[in-house]
Amino acid sequence: MAELERQMGAPGFWDDQATSQGVLKRLSAAKGPLESYRALDRRLADLEVAIQLAEESQDPELSQEASTAVASLSADAEELELRVLLNGRHDSRNAIVALHAGAGGTEAQDWVAMLLRMYTRWAERHGFRTEILDLLEGEEAGVKSVTFSVTGGSAYGYLRVEKGVHRLVRISPFDASSRRHTSFASVDVIPEIEDDVEIDIKPEELKIDTFRSGGAGGQHVNKTESAIRITHLPTGIVVSCQNERSQIQNRATAMRILKARLLERRIQEQADELAHERGKQQEIAWGSQIRSYVFQPYQLVKDHRTNVEVGNVGAVMDGALDPFIHAYLQQQAGSQRP
Repeated sequence: MAELERQMGAPGFWDDQATSQGVLKRLSAAKGPLESYRALDRRLADLEVAIQLAEESQDPELSQEASTAVASLSADAEELELRVLLNGRHDSRNAIVALHAGAGGTEAQDWVAMLLRMYTRWAERHGFRTEILDLLEGEEAGVKSVTFSVTGGSAYGYLRVEKGVHRLVRISPFDASSRRHTSFASVDVIPEIEDDVEIDIKPEELKIDTFRSGGAGGQHVNKTESAIRITHLPTGIVVSCQNERSQIQNRATAMRILKARLLERRIQEQADELAHERGKQQEIAWGSQIRSYVFQPYQLVKDHRTNVEVGNVGAVMDGALDPFIHAYLQQQAGSQRP
């Protein structure tokens, strides 16, 4: 914080708006957890006094108030710990999430729709905003693939934990014989790019196709080629957007996703290089089952990385993902300590 404030006091600092805004954002991000910690520290001091008074007076009402305050302080301290664990370079950014159905046809596509609802509910719990950027519906039911953004404080830091393959075990509502089915869906999470990250994209490296948007939307959607598909020729990365009625808006959104995917590629290449130097083999994302959601013959959600288990499947599908996210971030922080 002192270094950033020193930069702000330098002559000509405010002349460069992009640089000054970047420094202000970093300073705000640094101040937030520290101010929260100091507030918790003050509450702790007040609480110690309240507990002492309750013990001396033997007043049940004061004791109850102190117990409630202890629970509240504990919950807020745990939330602050989670924020502090989000210390990755891009953790403070918004997130772009892509869900894809695996093998299994309609059952797998329904699983993607269930995951979309789960992450939407999780975002609502945290006061985050979600926006569908691209969606391909299944022929009979569910969703083949969907890309959506999550906007809010450290959305990427939280949701990067979810990257991997998610497995569903249940009695399929699409099976007339009521047999148990296993379905898979992949979750990909990338940080949303802002102007403070330079991603060089040359126009000649892009192949841009237009097509008619599918799904609901009325006659306008069906008659105009407003949807955009962009292929980045050097890497083969393909992104598309058909959420907006305007081709210009869809193109801008698709470029935003492309920049995010190119950043993700850069991050992965750096991680692979570092892993090579350390002599470690990187885990392959697709096929690495990170979590199982079992509806039948018993109810259990288990994260295979941390072994955290939750028996209330309904609560998890309603967005109660924090126990899994917190445990993984703690595990990751522990593995990074010398």
